[in-house]
Order: sequence, then C-alpha cells, then structure tokens
Amino acid sequence: MFAKYKKKILFSLLIGVVIYLALSLFANIDDLIIAFENFNWLYYPLLLILAFLNYIFRFFKWQYYLYVLDIKLKLSKSFLIFLSAFVMSVTPGKLGEVLKSFLLKEENETPISKSAPIVLAERLTDFISIIMLCLIGAFVFEYGREFIIIIGVLFVLMCVIISIRKLSLKIIFVLGKVKLLKKHTEKLLTAYESIYKLIRIKPLIFALLISIISWFFECIAFYIILELFSAESSVNINILSATFIYGFSTLIGALAMLPGGLGLTEASITGLLVLMKIPKSISVAATLIIRTATLWFAVVVGIIALAFYQKILKKK
Repeated sequence: MFAKYKKKILFSLLIGVVIYLALSLFANIDDLIIAFENFNWLYYPLLLILAFLNYIFRFFKWQYYLYVLDIKLKLSKSFLIFLSAFVMSVTPGKLGEVLKSFLLKEENETPISKSAPIVLAERLTDFISIIMLCLIGAFVFEYGREFIIIIGVLFVLMCVIISIRKLSLKIIFVLGKVKLLKKHTEKLLTAYESIYKLIRIKPLIFALLISIISWFFECIAFYIILELFSAESSVNINILSATFIYGFSTLIGALAMLPGGLGLTEASITGLLVLMKIPKSISVAATLIIRTATLWFAVVVGIIALAFYQKILKKK
C-alpha cells in the first residue's frame, strides 16, 4: 500500500516546493526573509505540540470507532497504526489514510470492507466540525457565509441519507446491478453496516465534539502565529477570525481533493490575510509556518510511526 503511494507522496512534496517558491516570489523573497527573522521561533515547538494534540484527540475518535465496530486491537498498536496513516496526509482528501485498514487486516484479519468506512466517517465528522468552527467566524469576518452553510447542509444531508437504512440498501441494490460492482455487492453491504453504525446519533455527536476540539488546537496555533506577527503588522486578528481563515482554507483545500490541499489551502490563507490588509510578506510567512507545523509535521510523524511499526514490530 505504502509503496503504491510513495511516488505520489514524493510528487506532492515537489508540488509543495514549487508552490512555496511561488508564494515567496509573490511576497518578495527579501521581505519574506525579514518576516521569518522577526518571527519568534522559540514558539515553534508550541505549534507542534498543538498540532500533536489534534492528532491525540483524533486518535480518541479512531479508538471510539473501533469500539463501536467491535474491532479488538491493543492500544499501543492501534496508536501506531493511526499515526502511520499520517504519511498519507498528502493524498487527495487524505483518503490514502485507508492504509489503516490494510494494517488492521495485517494485524488481526479485520476485513477492509468493515474498517475502511472509519476513514469515511472520520472525513465526514472532520468536515462538519470544521464547518461549525468556520460558521461563527464567517459572520464576524463577513465572508463565505453562504458557501459554508451550503456545504454544511450537503454534508448533513449525506449523513441523513446514510442513516436511512431502507434508502441506503436500495441504493446499494441498484449499484449491485452494475456489472463492475456486482461482484462487490457483499463488500458494499459490509461497508454500509459499518458506516451506518458510525453515523448514528450518539456516535456522530461524540465524534463531532472530539473533532471540534481537535481541529480547534490547530486554529489556536494559527492564531498564535498571527499574534507573534502582530507587532510587525498594522492589523490585529482575533481568535474568531483566525479560526475562520484557517478552517475555511482547510475546507477549500480538502473539498478540491488536492493532495493535502496543496496550493489552494496556501493561496486561500494568504489571500484572506492580505484581504485583511496584512503585508504580503507576513501573510506568506504565516501561511508557510502553519503548513509546516501541521501538514508536513503530520507527514513526518507518519513516516516515523510507520518505520517504528515496520522495524520494532517486524511488520512488512
């Protein structure tokens, strides 16, 4: 599984380098260097801690989903498998995180069709929680309210449709008549049974609460970056605006199904900051700092966890 995506991950890294170079030229490299020099890098470890707290809370959600589906796994191994999937953070929509399902199958023979819906449930609750975080800030920021509401309604409707058993089974029955999907009908039914259990009211509310807390940690990290730059810029951004900018940009990048949201997320963060009259150099610097402390830090964590899983546990 990892070998299959290795070239794509390296390609995403190359895209990232090109995008960050373009942003540097946009901000004027000399001004950008000055902005980086003025940033208090002693706070950078704090940003990484906040990002890791995001991962910890999302692990709680992962572990809860395993409990709901009655998938037995030792806590330490579960944590390693969860973190290992972060190496796939730069795949479109993070769907490469289905690596967790492959590792689960290797560990305890759990069918992929049973565990893969966890990734879908994670993405759904992540999207809805980010939308909820954005919504309040959108009214303060007075930007993107209609778009956020529409996207929010669509995701809620998706959860509602999945929760209507008769309708979902009918859709699967229709899909089962398609020649290419006919032989996978049983797996589709197994997958549906899993996602149905995961998006019922109780699991959904619990997962959303966990997701809101986890993603808010990264919003706080972004707010701290802007606060550290506030002495260099003429505009102070409050926590609501910072949450909106980071959440909205993350949402845009994810919806576009770009690897790690590369390009669109960075452009959105930078563009919204510039819209708030913050100098280009500081806007780009803040964007690059938060992305290295979140997206690329996650990839590094994933590589370390996967290497540990392979070597220490002697897994292929």
